Amino acid sequence: MEKYQLTLLLVMASLLSGQVYGRSEGGLITGLEAEKKMTKKWTVGMEADMRTRNDFKTMDRWSVGLYADYKCLKWVKASAGYVLLDNHFSEKREDYISAASNAKIKWRPSYWGFRHRFHASFTLSHKFSNNIRLSLRERWQYTYRPLATPERYKLDVAAQTMKLDGNYVRGAKGKNQLRSRFQIEYDRKRSRFTPYVNMELYNSWQTEKIRYNAGTDVKIGRHHVLTLFYRLQDIRQADDDDVPDMHYAGVTYKFKF
Repeated sequence: MEKYQLTLLLVMASLLSGQVYGRSEGGLITGLEAEKKMTKKWTVGMEADMRTRNDFKTMDRWSVGLYADYKCLKWVKASAGYVLLDNHFSEKREDYISAASNAKIKWRPSYWGFRHRFHASFTLSHKFSNNIRLSLRERWQYTYRPLATPERYKLDVAAQTMKLDGNYVRGAKGKNQLRSRFQIEYDRKRSRFTPYVNMELYNSWQTEKIRYNAGTDVKIGRHHVLTLFYRLQDIRQADDDDVPDMHYAGVTYKFKF
């Protein structure tokens, strides 16, 4: 009984403190990618990544995906793919007043759950004589979160009691987004480094998120590419699946067959 009371008080103290809300966090992104050029126009690949949040202390998600690229013209590329995401959904708290006018809280602890994502895109690019390459990518993506039954608790603040809400179901949800990315890179032939900066807007009837990236590709021989980057993720219209503003450090490795 004492263990239950201590757990309850710690949970309530965390929820009522409000310190986790409205602040930016740090995270790490690591990725692996394998790419095979099938013909002059077709390329297929497989990618996987891992992300953390909560100032690098909490695992945020794992993902694995397949994609195919088709070079329509010298300056136009079409892509399509599928990604399976295993997300660590953040805890959620909802304050409400009961019929007896008591202040209560509905609290859903964090939990792991899958999402399915399909995407298709067109990329327009042009390289100038001074080795500056400009590109614009327009990507549509559809993300589906299946129905889930995570634990949720009802907390009575005055009585300091916690009861499992056994009827709680988190319904399935589908979401369409348009991602618009503008990128500038310095692509000098036979250079080991290809630095770049880009900005990407996530839109679903309104701008929901903006990503700012700065980094460089490092070519290690003919088949190996290491990418190092920094990302600022600015949340404009958050929903309960998104982490607030994030600062990411990232490193990915690609092997080209």
